[in-house]
Amino acid sequence: MDALPAPGQIEVALLPGARALLDAHAEELPQRDDLCGAFCGALALRAGGVLEQQGEPLDQDAVAAVAGSVVSRVADPRCLPAGEHGRRDYRISPPLIDDAAVSGTTAAGLAHAIEELSGGSLAALPFSGPWSARALEGVFELALSCEPSAAIVANLATRQLWGSRAPLPELLAYLYSGQQQGPPPDWDVGHFSCIFGRARGPSGTLYALADTYPSLGSGGVHVQPAERLALALERPLMPPGGAIVVVADAEAARVREGAATLGLREQAWDNGTLAREMLA
Repeated sequence: MDALPAPGQIEVALLPGARALLDAHAEELPQRDDLCGAFCGALALRAGGVLEQQGEPLDQDAVAAVAGSVVSRVADPRCLPAGEHGRRDYRISPPLIDDAAVSGTTAAGLAHAIEELSGGSLAALPFSGPWSARALEGVFELALSCEPSAAIVANLATRQLWGSRAPLPELLAYLYSGQQQGPPPDWDVGHFSCIFGRARGPSGTLYALADTYPSLGSGGVHVQPAERLALALERPLMPPGGAIVVVADAEAARVREGAATLGLREQAWDNGTLAREMLA
């Protein structure tokens, strides 16, 4: 009797420093209002072993202060995922603005804050695209090969993602058969989230995200198909997005070279957020 063919394998990979990032993620949840970028910057610093500066914790408030984040004067519950009520217990009082549509953190400000707060030990490399599943895979492979740590901070459009609680049969159908049908997105905003892992099957690749609200996925962790995540980074019909790759400074040149080979532009993008220095 002929042997049955071996089932396709699922290969799982975590970025170096992912366990430290997830520990920080559990401690930092949920984000404070408008500080998703600063929240993710704090996780990237913790993944890189940078925990404090001058005795002060490097949390989302500390990153927001250096990144120039601005916060809406009045909370807008429409900007929150279902089941979330927002959080305004800021440890460091942020600048306030009236227009919630332009509150948050710029890509350039976040990259600057990560490098500044790490004392130059980490490089924060912003790549604006063009994004595809191939480019995303290439960036993940570059980060995966870095030591001692790496983080990918994604500035994306949540409308392009699957809902964060996709049932296991749909995830397996995607991994094994490439089926693209998944649950509708949970919400519709421009947002920052951290990519920390990957599951690759015979016909599809899922990326693991550490998100900023516990109601998303399981305790703020969920997975997304490569094609959906790449489209979310492109952010069609919205201000552009991209990804900041955070690695040890000694790895920066190699990551830059590899990203150029993938056709990615190294530049900060204008995600539509107001920079603090633009306030009157």
